[in-house]
Amino acid sequence: MKNIVIIGSGVAGLSTACRLQSRGFKVTVLEANAYPGGKLTEFSRNGYRFDAGPSLFTMPNFLDDVFIHAGKDPREYYEYQKLAISCLYFFDDKTRLTAYADKELFAKEVNDKLQVSGKAVLAYLSKSKDIYTTAAHIFLENSLHKSKTWFTKSVAKALPKIPQLGLFETMHQRNVRLLNDDRLVQLFDRYATYNGSDPYQAPGILTSIPHLEFNVGTFLPKGGMHSITKALYQLAIDSGVEFRFNTRAKEITTNGNRATGVRTETKHITADVVVSNLDVYPTYQKLLPKAKVPKKILSQERSSSALIFYWAIKKEFPELDLHNIFFAKDYRAEFSTLFKTHTLHKDPTVYINITSKYCKTDAPTGCENWFVMINVPANTGQDWDTLIAKARAIIIRKLNRLLNTNIETWIETEDILDPRTIEGRTSSYQGSLYGTSSNNKFAAFLRHPNFSGEFKNLYFCGGSAHPGGGIPLCLQSARITSTLISEQFTDLRV
Repeated sequence: MKNIVIIGSGVAGLSTACRLQSRGFKVTVLEANAYPGGKLTEFSRNGYRFDAGPSLFTMPNFLDDVFIHAGKDPREYYEYQKLAISCLYFFDDKTRLTAYADKELFAKEVNDKLQVSGKAVLAYLSKSKDIYTTAAHIFLENSLHKSKTWFTKSVAKALPKIPQLGLFETMHQRNVRLLNDDRLVQLFDRYATYNGSDPYQAPGILTSIPHLEFNVGTFLPKGGMHSITKALYQLAIDSGVEFRFNTRAKEITTNGNRATGVRTETKHITADVVVSNLDVYPTYQKLLPKAKVPKKILSQERSSSALIFYWAIKKEFPELDLHNIFFAKDYRAEFSTLFKTHTLHKDPTVYINITSKYCKTDAPTGCENWFVMINVPANTGQDWDTLIAKARAIIIRKLNRLLNTNIETWIETEDILDPRTIEGRTSSYQGSLYGTSSNNKFAAFLRHPNFSGEFKNLYFCGGSAHPGGGIPLCLQSARITSTLISEQFTDLRV
């Protein structure tokens, strides 16, 4: 039985392992940490449980497909519920808006609270769906770097619709054109942050993202987001995947135009195929010393990172839900600060995730587990200790004003995650959450391919490769990568 070695056990690494093992390959996963999951992990503190990483779950069918592909019933591994409320929005002028999952209810809410026609909202969401259904099959299910992708019925059908896809205007420009309220524009601009980008630069095609929440739905796995990692890991174990934890890859060894294996701190593991679920930047800089470096790809602007405070709150806030957004007053200035001056904005948008609203065991009775996050620039050597202290004070003042409380008196314990620790734990270059940003209309084409152009048996998956970061895209990255390997190396199966 011949070997495939995968470096890294993030969502894409786990999914790729499951797909390849079920196709008859022998898969070994090397993980530098003592646990699987990459950014999608958890921790507990004094009776509170926190999801440490991604907090939003959309497109559960992408995850289900991994289990179905392996011949398993997804519900035997994890369960989830559809949420009635996608998010609660708090604006600087103290307007509060409930984003109901039911788009008709949401349209009525917008009409009642913002005095914007509900028909305009429904028309916007219809256009969002149209863009997604036109482009998704091309961009999310295929390699953009294989010529055969461009000679398909999907591409032929999409070509006449290119002017409607928003490729020639920014996300913000498109939202201003289609929506008639600054607050509503801000709400839909925020979806650029789902891949760590700036709506004032990112292309309008990203207005397809709201379709996933309002036309498909927002979901929560039973037991929290870390249940996704546990389910994929259990599927991998059940399928026969071998894991080697506390095993850091030191080099991808090569000979001519082929990868020969992976060298760790203690041994050399030979492989017929190598897959890197590591960020492409450290993959080239640290693991491929003899390879041709794709300088244009590696020099692209990085996505934003995050500063997260995990607060154990000794109080319940009934006015909050699972997902809560407290907007900056000046959104343009916030993104300019993130991507141009690379520092902390004086009034950042604050996101609060509270899983104990639905998973009651995540916090003691009468208490809540707060995951409090702001977008921050990738780490380029900023004085993070000073910025963290400044951010904490700003966040507390903002929440006190908009919630009419004194939040600091209710904080029982505090843990912090910043770009430095994100990079240290997950090898994400500069702590960026999504690899490169999408602040370019050609960004989808500029991501690293799922395969190496130099080594015929070296592949890539995860947030820094095509199609991008976030759980749904990482799952699709795994699907694309495993399909490419299966098509090329059928002779390596059992």
